[in-house]
Amino acid sequence: MKTKQDVIMRQWLAEPLPKSVEQALERLGRTEDVCRIAVMPDVHLADDVCIGTVMATTHMIYPDAVGGDIGCGMAAVRFDTEAALLSDEWTAAKVLHGLIRTIPSIRHGAATAVYRLPEHLRDVPLSDQCLEKLKQRDARVQLGTLGRGNHFLEFQVDEEGALWLMVHSGSRMIGQAIRDHHLRAATRSSTGFWYLESDKQSGEAYLRDVIWALQYAEENRQAMIRSAVCLMEDLFSVTADWSSVFSCHHNHVRREIHCGSQWWVHRKGAIWAGAGVKGIIPGSMGTASYHVEGRGHEGSLQSSSHGAGRLLSRRDAHRIIRIDQLKREMKGVWFDQRRLSRLCDEAPSAYKDIACVMRAQSELTKILRIVRPVLNYKAMS
Repeated sequence: MKTKQDVIMRQWLAEPLPKSVEQALERLGRTEDVCRIAVMPDVHLADDVCIGTVMATTHMIYPDAVGGDIGCGMAAVRFDTEAALLSDEWTAAKVLHGLIRTIPSIRHGAATAVYRLPEHLRDVPLSDQCLEKLKQRDARVQLGTLGRGNHFLEFQVDEEGALWLMVHSGSRMIGQAIRDHHLRAATRSSTGFWYLESDKQSGEAYLRDVIWALQYAEENRQAMIRSAVCLMEDLFSVTADWSSVFSCHHNHVRREIHCGSQWWVHRKGAIWAGAGVKGIIPGSMGTASYHVEGRGHEGSLQSSSHGAGRLLSRRDAHRIIRIDQLKREMKGVWFDQRRLSRLCDEAPSAYKDIACVMRAQSELTKILRIVRPVLNYKAMS
């Protein structure tokens, strides 16, 4: 029987782990073929594998160690103007109104949806006809949409006063459908997690679909960036410095070499932090975010946190955090105050202190730039 000592587990923590997270990680460590685990400082409980967990296997693929929002991640671009452009309420309101109109939460209508998916997505078939039908129908109208929950679009200011745009979103409905479809072909491990064999047809099909979902998620973020840049051009005649664009994703599995061995590295709520690789680590809707460069730390499987990480569950946040508190925490940041009652679960105090998270992983990433929120947009249905 596999024991805890058989697995190498490293942790970078901003605070002591709750007992529930400790138990979840211990269960993961007893799971077949899990050889290494790296725990990020934003780790928090999820229904299956904790968010903020990186794990390596030799041949088994665990879809729940990637999650349903395959390819979820961040993208950023700098504008050729200063953030002072958005300093007054009237200007901010125009931008928010434009974002609501052009970047929906769930799907585009007939007038704004793309006529067809880009060629690199359209011409690569998914592994099953039911997924292919969803791709042709729903993935097309969801391209360029945010989703709900903690997904957002934010205008930010850097230390030099320049205006930046950041987007957080993923593969939308099609990523969830891919995960759910392949779990039906998976085998249950002794600890209750479901796996696919990487060298079997079912595992190969899942991995191909993951690659497609990663590309779709990236195209989704870039579509929203283009929409937001067009909006700013129309409103203020400012444009983006396209040479500044960069992005990263934090839900994926892929083959990597670490310490001379080949592994299937699963990242769920963690970014690849290879040496010199640029990444984005957001805080909350009222706190700073970080542009970083990976240090290539092998103990962490060349990974770092994907954000601050939740401190309170959504249910607890809605129960504990009042609207007045949310207003205080969001002072100085423009957002749609008509949605106050529905945003308490996204309040800054519902998340861990991002500064503490960054200190806890200083050996994993180098901070290149700190950006602070000016205007935050969270889409809702």
